[in-house]
Amino acid sequence: MDMKTPLSLALVFVSVFAVYCFDHALSTTVTYDHRALVIDGKRRVLQSGSIHYPRSTPEVWPELIRKSKEGGLDVIETYVFWNYHEPVRGEYYFEGRFDLVKFVRTVQEAGLMVHLRFGPYACAEWNYGGFPLWLHFIPGIQFRTTNDLFKKEMLRFLAKIVGVMREEKLFASQGGPIILAQVENEYELVEWAYGVAGELYVNWAAEAAISLNTTVPWVMCRQEDAPDPIINTCNGFYCDQFTPNSPSKPKLWTENYSGWFKSFGYPIPHRPVEDLAFSVARFFEMGGTFHNYYMYFGGTNFGRTAGGPLVATSYDYDAPIDEYGFIRQPKWGHLRDLHLAIKHCEEYLIRSDPTHQQLGHNLEAHIYYKSSNKCAAFLANYDSQLDANVTFNGNLYFLPAWSVSILPDCKNVIFNTAKVVSQRILAHTTTANKLILSATSWSWYMEKPGVWGNNSFTESRLLEQINTTKDTSDYLWYTRSLNIMPGQSKEVFLLIESLGHAALIFVNKRLVAFGYGNHDDASFSINEKISLVEGNNTLDILSMMVGLQNFGPWFDVQGAGIFSVVLIDPWNNKYDVSAEEWNYQVGLEGEYLGLDKVIHANSSLWIKGSVPPINKTLIWYKVSFLAPQGNGPLALNLTSMGKGQAWVNGQNIGRYWPAYLSPSEGCTENCDYRGEYDSTK
Repeated sequence: MDMKTPLSLALVFVSVFAVYCFDHALSTTVTYDHRALVIDGKRRVLQSGSIHYPRSTPEVWPELIRKSKEGGLDVIETYVFWNYHEPVRGEYYFEGRFDLVKFVRTVQEAGLMVHLRFGPYACAEWNYGGFPLWLHFIPGIQFRTTNDLFKKEMLRFLAKIVGVMREEKLFASQGGPIILAQVENEYELVEWAYGVAGELYVNWAAEAAISLNTTVPWVMCRQEDAPDPIINTCNGFYCDQFTPNSPSKPKLWTENYSGWFKSFGYPIPHRPVEDLAFSVARFFEMGGTFHNYYMYFGGTNFGRTAGGPLVATSYDYDAPIDEYGFIRQPKWGHLRDLHLAIKHCEEYLIRSDPTHQQLGHNLEAHIYYKSSNKCAAFLANYDSQLDANVTFNGNLYFLPAWSVSILPDCKNVIFNTAKVVSQRILAHTTTANKLILSATSWSWYMEKPGVWGNNSFTESRLLEQINTTKDTSDYLWYTRSLNIMPGQSKEVFLLIESLGHAALIFVNKRLVAFGYGNHDDASFSINEKISLVEGNNTLDILSMMVGLQNFGPWFDVQGAGIFSVVLIDPWNNKYDVSAEEWNYQVGLEGEYLGLDKVIHANSSLWIKGSVPPINKTLIWYKVSFLAPQGNGPLALNLTSMGKGQAWVNGQNIGRYWPAYLSPSEGCTENCDYRGEYDSTK
């Protein structure tokens, strides 16, 4: 459905399903000490990568995991998404893209381990942070604080997922791949807002997790006050300076951002691999033993799963494996070589704490000794501008600015983070084929602005959108009449204020304005001069959500929708109609009619003609065609479109908004990787 221009609604996908046999390994014991996770009595140095199962499809999971393993990963990390596993309280869903058990088993089949982030708060740029919206409507509930109603629901869901994993024998102690579990997520960033209740909640969450007896260690990421035995871990672009809150806990990094997420209208993020590799090498240089890329494969925010506000459908994240499942070079290859170099040092890293040696200004070495005459070393130049020559153990070494060299024998350099030797372009054996659909193959359906059904309702105030729609649709109509008496001005300014996220304004069924916010501030105002007629006029406002908020203190009660409508005449007289009678309609007529459903593909509602109308507002488009040959990924080129959603064979594949252009500044090639990276660089 498009707010401006056409969209394909039907594709045919040919899928090949594979059947797997799972060989359960013997029971594995996972503990930890001050240096590392200890698996079956041995310290391990582990590379991990995040792959979120619903951001891809079960048919693609094995390939993604295989490429992750070939890239040098030992562990796959994923959140658990409460809102899709329990869409209705007490009714659970574990099918299709949300078949968590199948995903974990697929990882195990590849010979990798799993870090399962039970949460149940995920953030993850996921709709409502992963919380089901029905939770919001429990009277008296307050999220993520010492609220008995919330704690009861959170513990019930945690117990459910732990129970499923235990029943399927997926914990390491049962021969499964799960070696690590997480409760909560980055609560430290918002804990201040909850005061003492926040501190009490952290302790309760830790106790609740331990009570579930998973037999594997629990972590709290970015939680400095995580109580024993919960391991507090680091999240960020750099974690070399991180120290756990207890000398008995290892130095773990649960989120190293391989890039950043994309928001509509924002720049496309890119983190140079030289800097990413530098951050990883520095972490292991300075005592780290478990590291995770967030993301290793980002994937796609299918349907309305994207969080908000205004998080884009693409969750590519500039990850080593791109949104379509292709290896991204040189990032994937350079990191693979880094992992191999660190693996060469593993026996040294697990034997001792590092010994520091200053080599000059912004120059240092960290040495790991296996014995008095056997060692591995990391040589670092953390100056953001100046290259350097350093002397170490009597030998001269060249260190580019912002780089680390790895010497597994304290003598020979086998890897430097700034020297990228991996191929920069991966040659695919397949070719990209473009399928252009003829204009005569399209059908369409035009909606009319305003209230459309007998299930509309009236209130004498402006309603907050999320509480009104309950997130059953992105759309809410606000409609009312404006009566112009004889002698009153017909030319007025219409001032509309909204909490977000976007709105189309119609006066007498004619589009007069379009307003929208952005990811950092979804609120906006519209001040438009309009022409009315004497007598009755209609004002129709289509307010649009673009993902529920997923982050911040009290994010669960942040609102959306129109909160003020004022008319201003030429003499500056103001007529506030906010508290007057408004008619409401949840959703679009096409949604109610099921135009997105395959069963209505041949409905007489669709109009077919030689040339489809373009540049229209509130129009649905449909087309049917045969799938291209092959089993590679398919993409829809929507760059000519306005704003809307797309369905394929009845499945919502996501929102699109290419008309909300990204800024043109920034670099795409030969970016200067030196110096600290952040999400705006």
